[in-house]
Amino acid sequence: MRNNAFALLIPAALLLSACTTVEPVIKDNGPRTAACVEGGPDSVAQKFYDLRVSQPTQGLPDSNTLAKYRPYLSDRLYQKLLTANGQNPKPAAWSQGDLFSSLAQGPTSAEVASASTIPNRDARNIPLRVELSRDNKTWKDEVLMIHEGTCWVVDDVRYVGQVPHAGGGSLTQLLEAKK
Repeated sequence: MRNNAFALLIPAALLLSACTTVEPVIKDNGPRTAACVEGGPDSVAQKFYDLRVSQPTQGLPDSNTLAKYRPYLSDRLYQKLLTANGQNPKPAAWSQGDLFSSLAQGPTSAEVASASTIPNRDARNIPLRVELSRDNKTWKDEVLMIHEGTCWVVDDVRYVGQVPHAGGGSLTQLLEAKK
């Protein structure tokens, strides 16, 4: 009798365990203190570049422009830009040229590569190639997207275009060099 009860208990336990749902663990780079832009890493990056192309700026963004960029930027990059914006006098390199691309004039169009080719879905940071163009020039840079809280945000821009950026290999390096 004891074995019959035990034999019934095992299938019942298996049946009940199959009914529970397991939520996937979302890996991130810490909590988010600002609003988010909906979407995956490639769509958020594309929306950021669409904003940049539609409202181009040269040099270090002012506080109004930074407020527009805030939902797209990581807390770390946003703080670096705020710190750089507060420095007086502003360095000459920041008063001209596009900080978010290799070409000083900045792009007039941008196409972000799809993140669907990235094999690791649990990634906390994803570098994406961005094909940029202006007039008859085309180049590629790389945008580093990170998962912050429940958002995908821009954490850095790597200048990998054929024309080297005067400030260094990435936006973060440029901001750190100007401290």
